Amino acid sequence: MLPQPPVWLIILAFICALGPLVFVHEFGHYFVARLFKIPAEVFSIGFGRELFGWNDKQGTRWKVAWLPLGGYVRFVGDMTPASNPAQESDVPPHLRDSAFQFRPVWQRFLVVLAGPAANFLTAILIFAAFFMAYGSPRTNIIGIIQPGSAAAAAGLKPGDKILSIANRDTPNFDDIRAVVTLRPKETVPVLFERSGQQRTVNVLLAADTITDQFGEKFERGLLGVYPSATALQPLGPVQAFGEACSYTWRITVSMVDGLRQVISGRRGTGDVGGPIKIAKIAGQQATLGLLPFVQLLALFSINLGFINLLPVPMLDGGHLFFYAVEAVRRRPLSARALEWAFRGGLAVLLALVVFTTVNDLGSIGLWDRLHRLIG
Repeated sequence: MLPQPPVWLIILAFICALGPLVFVHEFGHYFVARLFKIPAEVFSIGFGRELFGWNDKQGTRWKVAWLPLGGYVRFVGDMTPASNPAQESDVPPHLRDSAFQFRPVWQRFLVVLAGPAANFLTAILIFAAFFMAYGSPRTNIIGIIQPGSAAAAAGLKPGDKILSIANRDTPNFDDIRAVVTLRPKETVPVLFERSGQQRTVNVLLAADTITDQFGEKFERGLLGVYPSATALQPLGPVQAFGEACSYTWRITVSMVDGLRQVISGRRGTGDVGGPIKIAKIAGQQATLGLLPFVQLLALFSINLGFINLLPVPMLDGGHLFFYAVEAVRRRPLSARALEWAFRGGLAVLLALVVFTTVNDLGSIGLWDRLHRLIG
């Protein structure tokens, strides 16, 4: 078992992981806005007091702030960093033609969408680089079945090709593992191909608890199948990009699966983490080397893009929802409705921060230590 990384490495890894991903996200917004000639007043990495910064020739203030938990681009016409729309009277007359909030709804939609899209593109490029350098898993054919396993009980045999599990496509064993891991002790349909014929069987997945290299315990689902050999096939640039797009999509679907299970109560909330847990995982992966850390960056990037697409006011997904409503109604929502929506979104985000922080502190054993002290 590896020791937990020191605090200084956790903090450094957290900054090195989150900082570039936040920059990529915000630069996506900024880049598309510049294509539409929408001026930006501030480009900030982090929140709060400015540590250092500079002004560019377009008058944008580029800065790094002391709280590295996100960032923002404030365009002309934004009342706050969350892009709450300003009233027309609050924008100087000479800037109204270029102000973000007075641009056509389709331009605002694309500017907001560009942030999450940049995160997904970053993950795709990282995965494509790995697929070109090291190869991509290319088999979903069973080579070995563990005796007494869920697969053996269901009648699966070596040579069967697993096409999907729980209605999720499984083109390789990485996908099989990802789908099964999220479903301990669940009964799931398994679609497989045998002798050229497709068949479906319901399988009751087994479960066990594993301990990773750092002593963290996780419950996972088990099917009990393995490939006959690790099949990694290096890909050319075009193939690698296409495979990386597909792989990123499947990871995103797994995230949706996990979120749905938490909301429905089928999965506990103990795995839901916030900044402390993210920092801890980043520090752990940093101790394993550069390649595991870069792989983690790809997963974090997908998470950042996915979370920002959730339809919560103050997040990009909330803005996209309002722009879609505006496009259908052919007029924006009232200022009062938007104000209440943003207040509600802020309340949701603050509640989530409190909840994940409590979970994070529990994951590092704080509540157990307090209980022992009190008891």
